[in-house]
Amino acid sequence: MRQSDRVAQTGYLTKMFLRRDRFAILIWLLGIIGLIAAGAEKIVGLSGDAAQTNSLVTALQTPSMAALFVPLSGATASTAVIFAASMVVFTGLVSAMMNIFFAVRNTRTQEDNGVLEMIRAHSVGRQSSLLATVFELLLVNGLVVLLSGFTLQFINMKGSDTAGNWLFSIGIAVLGMMFGSLSLLLAQFASNARGATTMSYGLLGILYVARALTDVRNVKYTWWTVFGWLEKVDPYGHNRLMPVIYMLGLALVMLTITFLISAKRDLGSGLLPDRLGHRRANGFLMGPISLIFRLEKTSLIAWIVGLAVFGLSMGTLFDTIGDMIHNSPMVAKIIGPAAAASAGRTATLQFAAMMAVIMAIGASVPAISTMLRLNSDEQKGWLESIHARGISRWHIFVAYTLVGIVGSLLSLLAGTLGMAVGSQGTWQAFAISRILRVFWGFLPANLVVIGIVAVLLGLLGRYQQIAWVIPIYALLSIYLGGLLDFPEWTRRLTPFGWINRVPLRNVQWAQVGWLTVLSLGLILVGYFLYRRRDLVEN
Repeated sequence: MRQSDRVAQTGYLTKMFLRRDRFAILIWLLGIIGLIAAGAEKIVGLSGDAAQTNSLVTALQTPSMAALFVPLSGATASTAVIFAASMVVFTGLVSAMMNIFFAVRNTRTQEDNGVLEMIRAHSVGRQSSLLATVFELLLVNGLVVLLSGFTLQFINMKGSDTAGNWLFSIGIAVLGMMFGSLSLLLAQFASNARGATTMSYGLLGILYVARALTDVRNVKYTWWTVFGWLEKVDPYGHNRLMPVIYMLGLALVMLTITFLISAKRDLGSGLLPDRLGHRRANGFLMGPISLIFRLEKTSLIAWIVGLAVFGLSMGTLFDTIGDMIHNSPMVAKIIGPAAAASAGRTATLQFAAMMAVIMAIGASVPAISTMLRLNSDEQKGWLESIHARGISRWHIFVAYTLVGIVGSLLSLLAGTLGMAVGSQGTWQAFAISRILRVFWGFLPANLVVIGIVAVLLGLLGRYQQIAWVIPIYALLSIYLGGLLDFPEWTRRLTPFGWINRVPLRNVQWAQVGWLTVLSLGLILVGYFLYRRRDLVEN
């Protein structure tokens, strides 16, 4: 087959993808550009005088901020440098998530739904869909560069320059393209869209945690974390172009390998072999609950293991956090050795409290993903055979909800225990019962998120993807809220913003009680809304 035949009708498919994804593209672009504009404007407002600027610099120099953002060297910094240090990693993370979303959606998801098979039945090349996806990613990331670059040029922060503005914009877009290319490659190995998505986000999380660890322990090693290349661009500072070239080069290598593999891979299959099942089904697969557990098993295991590794990694940093205060001669001289040790433990618990919020928000993701499959599986016709057996809507609704709850709570527990275990070999070790405050404190917040998603399933089934605003907004308001001095009410708009700073403080059991009751009420409301609507809305 000639190469031109392999990519026939690529232009038509590209236009089709863009037309179908136009609303999703608009939402992602508004989110990224809005995040950049809001962050820049907020930092400009906070850095209006020397005292506020020094306060921001001091905050960014702490280990906990280095793990979340970018280490800031030097006692003084301009508004633009503070903006880059606080926003580049988080914005790059959102850009990477956007690219993973579109990469998997236009490849493995199309294969799973049978759409790609229908497309290939016409005069469309074998690799046209893959190339059209690459063109869409290039266009979307090009828009990110243009819109964010002009936005930063318009805001014109103190200390900014044209090179820094455009390097910031190019950096986050190229990082996104790199992870989009990674997802396209992983989609060749996975046997379905769920596997491709799990592997893509899993590797993104691993690389992000690796960057956080090296930024706290030794920033020289951040060059080896891949995700850290975005940080090394250092817009408004050194304005390095070489990390951008590294990311582009890696993306090109991965795309080349992807096209070579896709040219020979069978449609609907993956390079990783599927594990053979049992010759006979066991009794565990007799109902819808066990069926959903079976389908979501790989994804749930990935999230549980991923959060356990995240917690373990953050626990091993406890010594590093505490040592910076405990072993400081200046601090010990001013407040005494005993007080310095106490201050070190307090700083460590503050770091643990910040990481706990990240773990709790992460633990809500598998629950949301599982519950949203209720409507999507229904629309694909996969639940028709279950409904044909006379199984009630209540039974099916409970199946998805219960699997979501179990997956979320097990992920949160794994992260909490990982943090406790990771800290045990250090002088900053805390009792496991104290670290477990994280689990008990954030348990009701995750249940409320599940309740909200249940209501959205019944009320806005066609627009259920709006549920992803919950963790994204929570991460934004809590991740950046403290640094950018967001009003307290912005945190209260998410269930996670109501939780006490565990494990630094005690669990508020009365709050646990009423939030749990609220979540149960929301789940019941969600069920009644789901029961009243038609089975297939789209």
